Amino acid sequence: MKKTFLLLPVLCLLAACSGSKKNATNSASSLKDAYKKHFTIGTALNAGQIEERNAVANALIKKEFNSITPENIMKAEIIHPELERYDFTLADKFVAYGKKNNMEIIGHTLVWHSQLPPFARRMQNVDSFKTFFTNHIKTVASRYDGKIHGWDVANEVLNEDGTMRNSIFLKLLGDNYVTDAFRLAQQAAPNTALYYNDYNNEQPAKREGCIKLIKKIQAAGVRIDGVGIQGHWHIGKVPLKDIEESILAYSALGIKVMFTELDIEVLPRNFTGAEISQRMNSNDPTLNPYKAGLPDSVQQQLAKDYEALFNLFLKHKDKIARVTFWGVTDRDSWLNGWPVRGRTNYPLLFDRNYAPKPAYYKVIEAAKNN
Repeated sequence: MKKTFLLLPVLCLLAACSGSKKNATNSASSLKDAYKKHFTIGTALNAGQIEERNAVANALIKKEFNSITPENIMKAEIIHPELERYDFTLADKFVAYGKKNNMEIIGHTLVWHSQLPPFARRMQNVDSFKTFFTNHIKTVASRYDGKIHGWDVANEVLNEDGTMRNSIFLKLLGDNYVTDAFRLAQQAAPNTALYYNDYNNEQPAKREGCIKLIKKIQAAGVRIDGVGIQGHWHIGKVPLKDIEESILAYSALGIKVMFTELDIEVLPRNFTGAEISQRMNSNDPTLNPYKAGLPDSVQQQLAKDYEALFNLFLKHKDKIARVTFWGVTDRDSWLNGWPVRGRTNYPLLFDRNYAPKPAYYKVIEAAKNN
């Protein structure tokens, strides 16, 4: 039993590398190869993957992706745990991993209201918080200037109606803090692309707020190179019309569009987006219906959704710089623990045994047909 268990991921990875006979005729050698003429294909890495603890996962990452984003290790609570102390251990390993494997390296994120270190959350003095804000951006951004391709400078600063989120940054620094963050990042990292990142910013109201924010940064003479649409969508409900309108609207601002945290959730949820403070009742068994495996009908719908989405991306490939999946396989997805803890979710292109799902082949096929 032990040998069988250990060999299973390896066998599944071999299937991912070669393709089954059924799919051999329509599979490229990898996602990154299929899309190399169009845009980069990325994934988000957790600490274990950055440290290469799992050889099977590591082989899959290097084979399929040419862009990487850290899930958590560059967020302030980890990289700046105390006022006068930074911890670059994992961030340095992440950058080294990307460099070693010739990957596009994305920093995530300099300014976010969540996952702040405790000392910053407790601050009430404006001058003290401004000092933290300034020093954090300058110290972290300058360390990796020229070593990474881009930074998510600011993350999720908008409400669903497009107004500014009432975060500690807004309360203590005022409504120009996002422009100030980009100005500081531009000064500290002149050789690094600078992005704004959010979820649901393909929806009309939030999109308009996002456009207003980007125009404000540009009007101040501050550089912003791209906008990230996270892309946390739900099976059967991917908002293709809104996505297309957003690609066109953001591109018209003279910046690149990226899809930065892509996954398609298959489990029930009573809200959209990715507001991590929102939760649902974990005691309701109907919220975790596929513990034993994903029904074929759902698997096929997931494949259809990914196919339609990538056909849309390819239609506008001249405007899109990158598509990044938020996780490598279903076992790694944050959606297994949010908004209901302990769920068995299936939102990505690779299953829990590192094998490609039907959606994977649809994504590959879309590239071959465009």
